[in-house]
Amino acid sequence: QVQFVESGGGLVQPGGSLRLSCVASGFTFSTYAMSWYRQAPGKERELVATISTAGRSTNYADFGKGRFIIFRDNAKNMVALQMNSLEPEDTAVYYCNAGWRVPSFGSWGQGTQVTVSS
Repeated sequence: QVQFVESGGGLVQPGGSLRLSCVASGFTFSTYAMSWYRQAPGKERELVATISTAGRSTNYADFGKGRFIIFRDNAKNMVALQMNSLEPEDTAVYYCNAGWRVPSFGSWGQGTQVTVSS
């Protein structure tokens, strides 16, 4: 079955950086675009960034432009999100899923908590 395992979250001070990773299984990873999403308390899940199958194209939510970088390693079925200049507003649980800006699968991983606080 489709599985996503996210990791790399934690507590970081404003201005700090984190690198999130997601390892996927249960589908042919290299044939799907991949996306990161996040959900803050009391808010709906929102798209953060998307990367094409070979990694040549990327797309970012406005809040992530210039601060976040999405990349992937198809040999490892892994997609990562490098987050820099973190702000308290980035506090959320971060998830990955397949698909270009729209989730391809209904199943989600447990996510990884990112907390930005001094």
